[in-house]
Amino acid sequence: MTDRPHLTFFFPAYNEEANVERTVERALADIGPLVPSLEVVIVDDGSTDRTPELADALATAHPEVRVVHQANRGYGGALQAGFAAASGSLISFSDGDLQFDLKEMERLLTRLEDPARKPVDVVIGYRIKRRDPAHRIFIAKTYNAIVSVLFGLRVRDIDCAMKLFRREVFDGLRLDADSPFLSAELLIKLRARGERIAQVGVNHYPRTAGENTGASFRKILRTFRDIGKLRLALWFRRREVLGPVRSRPAG
Repeated sequence: MTDRPHLTFFFPAYNEEANVERTVERALADIGPLVPSLEVVIVDDGSTDRTPELADALATAHPEVRVVHQANRGYGGALQAGFAAASGSLISFSDGDLQFDLKEMERLLTRLEDPARKPVDVVIGYRIKRRDPAHRIFIAKTYNAIVSVLFGLRVRDIDCAMKLFRREVFDGLRLDADSPFLSAELLIKLRARGERIAQVGVNHYPRTAGENTGASFRKILRTFRDIGKLRLALWFRRREVLGPVRSRPAG
């Protein structure tokens, strides 16, 4: 692809009619000036409100915007669709609930491209202070601890929805989870394949519109199902699960 955009930014949107327009506007205004060219991809994950209609209108109004419509696959499935649709040399994502300041994508880009520091392939954010209800913070801390123990993944905030990747890290990489475990699966496999990961702090804000659907009992069960499947697969089918390790410049 000769006209590949420099950066693809995508976000999952499930019933985000109250936020989808503002998320796109902020992406164009806040991320656009940071890069030579920008593509914004909205992943409409089977929304039943006006999200699909609003997303299509945004794509009509802005040539940088594309929409992927799909039947509801959950958060992990929406992320998979976003990665598959992204055409940029760099790929980033956040959530469509406006709990992150997209201007802070500059922090991730600066770390990725800083010639004075150790080269990295992936930059992930961690929430300096998480602005969620107490029960969600408890669930998140417990989940982070479980994943750290089972997989040895030493990152501060597995599910922080501010992540930036060089597109080459996806070469030969297979992602399987359709649950919220997808973020952890991605980091676990990238670390195991030798990709270099850096972490930077970002601010987090309370959700002001729409409804958070990420901590339902059903989704928690699916997440633990996917944890078990990956743990067993890495024990017994490690090479198949991780795929070929790509070569990269020394440094």
